[in-house]
Amino acid sequence: MSLPAEEMKAIGVAARWYARLHSGTATDADRAAWDSWLAADPLNRQAWQRMAAVAEQMASVPGALAAPTLSQAGNSSRRQVLRSALLLTCAGSLGWLGWRSQAAQNLMCDYRTRVGERRELRLADGSSLLLNTDTSVNLRFDGRQRVLELLWGEILVSTAPDPLQRPFKVVTRHAEVLALGTRFIVRSQPGGGEVAVLEKAVEVSVPGGSPAMRVEAGKRLAFDERSLGTPRGNDVSVGAWQQGSIIAIDRPLAALLNDLSRYRPGVLRWDPAIGDLKVSGVFPIDDTDLALAALESGFALRVTRYSRFWVQVARADSR
Repeated sequence: MSLPAEEMKAIGVAARWYARLHSGTATDADRAAWDSWLAADPLNRQAWQRMAAVAEQMASVPGALAAPTLSQAGNSSRRQVLRSALLLTCAGSLGWLGWRSQAAQNLMCDYRTRVGERRELRLADGSSLLLNTDTSVNLRFDGRQRVLELLWGEILVSTAPDPLQRPFKVVTRHAEVLALGTRFIVRSQPGGGEVAVLEKAVEVSVPGGSPAMRVEAGKRLAFDERSLGTPRGNDVSVGAWQQGSIIAIDRPLAALLNDLSRYRPGVLRWDPAIGDLKVSGVFPIDDTDLALAALESGFALRVTRYSRFWVQVARADSR
């Protein structure tokens, strides 16, 4: 699958911007110029998001495949790593690494949402699917099975009875979730994922790992590629994104900001010194600037907006 020339050009520029901004020597003038480029064309914003996804995936490649990583490379090495990632992504795989690029899969998936977007779908069998922000899925329905391949992101599934009695599964990079006539949420990310059951039950398994585990309504279960966690009770925060909110109850600020960053394009950073600050509240995900303003006024924080796409959070009394 080849990309149009204008998209290739935009991705190439995005790679150079990423290398410059993550070089450790970026200036306010660099950020302002990047902001102008980003705002000039929706194609630029899309290219930036693709490039950021590639860089994040490169950082998560296991073992020796990760060298040189973006966090360890010098400025010229960063550009080389990103340039290589760009070429391999557009080809659809990481070739000699033997590791498929998430960004390439996202380009060719059946359904996806942009950063900050939610999308509801009615499937051919009558089931419903709600995609959260920055989510990519493939559908594999045939005469024997119903499979949703969650490449990235988070989905809410409400299954419908099937006259053919085909099993309904959600498959992620790390685990498989078998629906048992149910309504449930699955989230997939580089290090693992989580399933939260809202109605009835599911069965979660890790291929070649821990024995399959049944998870009942009102419970959630974290997993990685090797093992399943211990079921925990759902709380009011589970699935709040359906109504456009993040609900925090004595939650570490770093975790809340990390969640907010999923719903806004660009870069959201914070001082590690404030990461353990416990916060509570209801924060809108359709207006993350309003959510940041609420944090700033309610928790003695300072939000510095270098641009619309580059935000830093620190203590109000810090310099």
